[in-house]
Amino acid sequence: MANEYLSNAKKNKADDFYTQMPDIEAEMRHYKEHFKGKVVYCNCDDPYESNFFKYFALNFNVLGLKKLITTCYSASPVAGVQLTLFDVKGLDTRRVREGNTDGKHAYKIEIVEVEDSNKDGAVDMGDVKKLLVNRKNALTLLKGDGDFRSAECVQLLKQADIVVTNPPFSLFREYVAQLIEYNKEFIIVGNQNAITYKEIFLFIKQNKIWIGYENGGTKWFQVPFDYDIKTESRIKIENGIKYFSMGNIMWFTNLDFEKRHHILDLYKRYTPEEYPQYDNYDAINVDKVAEIPYDYDGAMGVPITFLDKYNPEQFEIIGLDRYIEGNKTPNRRMRIGGKELYARIICRRKGSHQ
Repeated sequence: MANEYLSNAKKNKADDFYTQMPDIEAEMRHYKEHFKGKVVYCNCDDPYESNFFKYFALNFNVLGLKKLITTCYSASPVAGVQLTLFDVKGLDTRRVREGNTDGKHAYKIEIVEVEDSNKDGAVDMGDVKKLLVNRKNALTLLKGDGDFRSAECVQLLKQADIVVTNPPFSLFREYVAQLIEYNKEFIIVGNQNAITYKEIFLFIKQNKIWIGYENGGTKWFQVPFDYDIKTESRIKIENGIKYFSMGNIMWFTNLDFEKRHHILDLYKRYTPEEYPQYDNYDAINVDKVAEIPYDYDGAMGVPITFLDKYNPEQFEIIGLDRYIEGNKTPNRRMRIGGKELYARIICRRKGSHQ
């Protein structure tokens, strides 16, 4: 069912899933040391709606940010209609621009100073609402539609040190490729299935991107009220706002954190009966990450959930089942007794027996 929702998002370009503050706070707490003195860019976000922007505005001083930049799409279906954080005198944030007949437009907000009214280091919503009263900060209309691929948004990307956002799921490959091309650090939200994209997996194999810290539990996303959700259990409405639950959403990053270097404790011994060979590739099958044998040095196929435990000092990633060289049935999953399995990552332990 989650795949069906993702397919619908690709088809309809309905990528406006607004990440909730508790999920952002839970993940960002693992990277605080990375932000001091940095320029953070939240593209693909509407500052009036984005909890990413709200998080970094509220924590601007605590994190020691140098600058916060946010841009939005002109086509955002909820742009400027719910989280009215700013009151900018003389600026109508929904006025019609030439060539933009729907009354919406793209803009950027640049924050270089967030006042601490209590002088205690903490910032409250009262301080955030005053952001654009401060002449050091600015809201500027963009010339284009705010697409992350546009020339003006690329120029903003070049200024940034760290990108943090929820990019369009339908453009995830292209979005990540751009971050890698411009050598940017990032923390972004994506669908778990992105792991199996050929282009994304290559970056994972090259240790240019890995799974973030907090990837368990249900994540709820704010969506446009007319967004079609067929399963009632995946819908909730609170205070007139519609939320959608996707259970296979993950964080992706290239910022280091302690968990990534934890050694996975291996306790199972290898036996041919418990770990059968694949029909179409020279590797054994491991059904559960916790049951990786400690005494097998050859290639192993493990579930994609392995990436949440992956320590590059303990394991080497060889490839992904469908695309790995040596697969006797190219572009097909691993098979045992003629039965095709779900996605498998082919890896091996580094060093001798552990």
